[in-house]
Amino acid sequence: MATPGKGGAARFAAALFVLLNLAVAIAGKSYYDVLQVPKGASEDQIKRSYRKLALKYHPDKNPDNEEANKRFAEINNAYEVLTDQEKKKIYDRYGEEGLKQFQGGRGSGGGMNIQDIFSSFFGGGGGGMEEEEQQILKGDEVIVELDASLEDLYMGGSLKVWREKNVIKPAPGKRRCNCRNEVYHRQIGPGMYQQMTEQVCDQCPNVKFVREGEFLTVDIEKGMKDGQEVLFFEEGEPKIDGEPGDLKFRIRTALHSHFKREGNDLHATVTISLLQALVGFEKTIKHLDNHLVEIGTKGITKPKEIRKFKGEGMPLYQSNKKGDLYVTFEVLFPKTLTADQKAKLKDVLV
Repeated sequence: MATPGKGGAARFAAALFVLLNLAVAIAGKSYYDVLQVPKGASEDQIKRSYRKLALKYHPDKNPDNEEANKRFAEINNAYEVLTDQEKKKIYDRYGEEGLKQFQGGRGSGGGMNIQDIFSSFFGGGGGGMEEEEQQILKGDEVIVELDASLEDLYMGGSLKVWREKNVIKPAPGKRRCNCRNEVYHRQIGPGMYQQMTEQVCDQCPNVKFVREGEFLTVDIEKGMKDGQEVLFFEEGEPKIDGEPGDLKFRIRTALHSHFKREGNDLHATVTISLLQALVGFEKTIKHLDNHLVEIGTKGITKPKEIRKFKGEGMPLYQSNKKGDLYVTFEVLFPKTLTADQKAKLKDVLV
């Protein structure tokens, strides 16, 4: 069999590169999204987020919950890749499909067992999980109500938000830290001992809180509903000798001049003349993405009549489906009529 020349090999490599990058473009939720960390997250950040999520979705805490078990598997798979420098480098460049081809080429199996990953991190079984959960000291969670425009909720978009928070900085001097209760026994008589508890602390470098601010970019996904939250991991209030809390932006639909949202549906009110109501009319309304919706009719339109336009509502979150648009028609009656106009109307309508 003839072997390809250098030119053929180069073309093959280029084609493979394009296919792999295409796979990245069409892939679903990234491993970084699964672990709720930014793409440039440090290994320490990845580990802290994994610990939090693994404790939350562990099967022992979610019996008979298939969705939680699925999330737990996704979290462990993402953690295995993002903490392996070789796999992470391939994933960052070529995505999940490229990683599969790399593992297939090496003839490797599916990697570590999920429970092995969890046990290696927490050092044991469920008891270790409970102890670890109790030991985590976290700062306060911060929840911010964020008004998102209907346009952003319809098409997707992003908002720049100024965020100020306390940041821990070094300060002169020492402070008490890592305080714990230690038990000792004191002899109070012949053969008699009393158990005593004493608080013992270490000496740590002193710290202070400094107020700092920065702009955060909050991504608004198509179809998000009121009450949904966008998480910024460890961007909440700091905790001395602990981990920062999380920052959550809670979505709230902003008022719109033409449309009102109710769930996945949109509602609009259109005013037409009495003549249009009687003889029909041609009319369009401009949608949130500027496409035109034909709402005219050749028939009679009654005052307060509501018509449904299927598939012209809000997109469903993480779905290709859409709700419906409901248009209420207000009929504008003339304020006065002349005697001649009244006579002509009687001839037509009686």
